[in-house]
Amino acid sequence: MRASSAHGRRHFCGDCGTGLFHTNDVVVEGLIDVQSATLDDPSAIAAPECQAQTAERIGRRDAGLHSRAFERTPE
Repeated sequence: MRASSAHGRRHFCGDCGTGLFHTNDVVVEGLIDVQSATLDDPSAIAAPECQAQTAERIGRRDAGLHSRAFERTPE
């Protein structure tokens, strides 16, 4: 884990250093921002409640998803 801002924490793989998820109990209390591109099988988890930071998403990854989307972190 590494502090990425005053309240944000980024968590990394202990073997390769890939960023896995992010937490920030001030901006998005109780939520974990999972880097879904790092999952071996993203379809194995439940559909997301929302998508954040979609401004830099890789390709069209929203086909068939019925969740809220935000170009940046929602307020």
